[in-house]
Amino acid sequence: MKRWAVLVVVLYFFILFALTIPLLLVAFYPNASFSGGGPGIEAWFLESYAILLFGMTAAQAVMLLVPVDLAIQRPTSRRSLLWPVLASGLMMGLLGAGLVACIVEFIAKDKALDFMGNGWPLGATFLLVWAAWSIIFYRTGRDAPPADVVTRQCRYLLRGSILELLVAVPTHIVARARDYCCAGFMTFLGLAFGIAVMLFSYGPGVFFLFAQRWKRLHPQPSRPA
Repeated sequence: MKRWAVLVVVLYFFILFALTIPLLLVAFYPNASFSGGGPGIEAWFLESYAILLFGMTAAQAVMLLVPVDLAIQRPTSRRSLLWPVLASGLMMGLLGAGLVACIVEFIAKDKALDFMGNGWPLGATFLLVWAAWSIIFYRTGRDAPPADVVTRQCRYLLRGSILELLVAVPTHIVARARDYCCAGFMTFLGLAFGIAVMLFSYGPGVFFLFAQRWKRLHPQPSRPA
């Protein structure tokens, strides 16, 4: 079961990495390129990109702790649910930051980057939403079975990512129609966060499918009476 969990995490990492560059090229076509500083290309290869990529991969691994324990029939305590709760809250924080970024660019137009300054509005939104949803996930999962807690969190993450993309996609289309430098950079962040969190929400479900398939192929021998 642990090997299947590692496989899910590795798949998530490579899918997230593979979608980054194509999504960036599509979002900023025809100005984006590898050769010399198309909009957003350089920023996504800096340390912030690596931190985000590995951070979300680590969060996916944390999200699978409880499903692995359930698959190998290990007792799960309420304390073990704390890490998946924090990981789910983290993803909700990214969705909140992406939503704010899209709305700001839609309203402020070419002044969006100046309005954001050094990024503290997005950072503050991210931390507030992370804390709020972590508390919500913790309180709603206190009396529920561990499997239900994880599946409920994934269901909320999937719905939240869909709602965030319903805002990010139209605002990015509007931003692309405007004639100013780096059109759609903030809305591109919304697109990237929404798609990444949507993929994140599928991780535990994919692992449960692997676990069920494995148990069918390798049934446990029945013990003699």
